[in-house]
Amino acid sequence: MQQLPMTAAKKTVVVWSEGTAPAVIYPNDINAAIADGLRESAAMTIWDVVLANLTDPEQGLPDHLLAKADVLVWWGHERHAEVSDELAARIAKRVRAEGMGFIALHSAHFSKPNRLLMGTPCSFAAYVCDNRETVIRVSEAGHPIATGVASEFTIGNEERYSDPYAVPPAAATPFCGTHVHQDGTREESIQGYCWTVGQGNYFYFQAGHETSPIYFHPEVRKILANAVNWAVKH
Repeated sequence: MQQLPMTAAKKTVVVWSEGTAPAVIYPNDINAAIADGLRESAAMTIWDVVLANLTDPEQGLPDHLLAKADVLVWWGHERHAEVSDELAARIAKRVRAEGMGFIALHSAHFSKPNRLLMGTPCSFAAYVCDNRETVIRVSEAGHPIATGVASEFTIGNEERYSDPYAVPPAAATPFCGTHVHQDGTREESIQGYCWTVGQGNYFYFQAGHETSPIYFHPEVRKILANAVNWAVKH
């Protein structure tokens, strides 16, 4: 009898958001825009993409869903304090002890899970809405998260975060960039950071302010799909 080929088991990525993005930019919120990009990616065929929101029951991450998540993508900005300490601790445990991948985006650097995982202030030197755009460049072409990403591309980006970022030394920084200010001046910064935290892989992507349609950009969508596949425990 001919043996049928094994089908790869589905993995689960949960895309979480707090629901504060302006509807004129993100009609179905940021997590829906990110999820759409993941579902459209050829790199995501073995993944189930699940949406979660702060206003969902149990703040979007009941035990069964968090336990099922292979990777958690987190975007937050104005409602960090509303996330329960207990949920943040469960997320940190899933990463450190059980190898769940974690991806934090833009202002999620101040989220409770991120600060627990980093163990540092997670602050930047400045947060200023004086940008016209940000030029993002691949700085480590051989890194898996940079696979297939254009070596340089430009996004509209109204808010800049200025280096240094108060976090532990990164294992890799696959993306850097240039903030182009409204007065024409230019400022360099790191745009992507990678760490291993306990058993889990962690990626932080700096760009992603909610007043710009960054998560619809095809190169950003490639980065996030690559990041999910990199972050999963193998």
